[in-house]
Amino acid sequence: MPWLSVLVPVYNVQPWLHECLASVIDQLGDDAGVQILVLDDCSTDGSWALMQELAGRWPGRLQMLRHERNAGLSAARNTMIDAAQGEYLWFLDSDDKLLPGSIARLRTIVQAHAPDVVLCDFSVWRERVRLKHRLRGEHHRRSFRGPASRLEHDRCALLAGMLSTGELHAWSKISRRMLWGDGLRFPVGRHFEDMATMPLMALRARSFYYEPRPWVAYRQRAGSILASMSVPKALDQSAALLPFAQALQASPCASHQNLRLALAQQAARSLVGAMRAACRAGAVEVADELRRNFVEVSPLAPAELSRAYLLRGWWLRRQRFLRWFNARP
Repeated sequence: MPWLSVLVPVYNVQPWLHECLASVIDQLGDDAGVQILVLDDCSTDGSWALMQELAGRWPGRLQMLRHERNAGLSAARNTMIDAAQGEYLWFLDSDDKLLPGSIARLRTIVQAHAPDVVLCDFSVWRERVRLKHRLRGEHHRRSFRGPASRLEHDRCALLAGMLSTGELHAWSKISRRMLWGDGLRFPVGRHFEDMATMPLMALRARSFYYEPRPWVAYRQRAGSILASMSVPKALDQSAALLPFAQALQASPCASHQNLRLALAQQAARSLVGAMRAACRAGAVEVADELRRNFVEVSPLAPAELSRAYLLRGWWLRRQRFLRWFNARP
């Protein structure tokens, strides 16, 4: 059985697909223990034909799947989870790429420690890199805040470290396939599917290992979800963490102070992003629902979070949160 399954969903990414898959293939060498699943979600731009061409170029390396009708990113990932055979799953978006040495380092960690979850950092990949991007530190973005380069068994610290950075994307977290049992899947037909799913996955983990190096190059494109926010997307963003917040109540981590603050901060970040879209659209009723979702997700009431910001000297965060929490379209 393979030790790793790399899951690559494909939809209208012909210009970038070869580079994505080559970034995986080039690292394998004679390692036959890596399964590469590539699923075409009814592309209309020639991506399927390119997949077939690449499968012929790399015989035996790519396992090809195809949906009969377009079902979206979540459904594509869910289909591949069901088809995966590897002990570990690594979700890779088809316009991104793995950085050299990442698979070898992952294998070293897995062989030495066998953690349930391995977290890595990433770099932002732009066609044109400007000075402001360098000043933001986009060459190396952290996905986790907490202990690094060692095996840990503190589930609460794992969740707090993930939520404190707000980097909840699936492709920076390699997980044991067994964590996806009992029906844990990405929500079909919803945006912000990573935010809705990855904390629930981490809530099942017994151990983790954080590697503070970029393993993924994340391509920044103009058509991203955040670059094209709408009222439906705003509602999905504000509600994404509701299932996790409910599940957390039955966990011993519910009283963990760092986790409570981290979840409140993430709820505030989601509120700010969602409220901007609602206010632009003049959606008064939607804005009220966004505030209700914040209250349901956040372990800290608005006044408590405001005080927490003050105690830590986070004046700008406090000002931004209060401005948008009280905003009226």
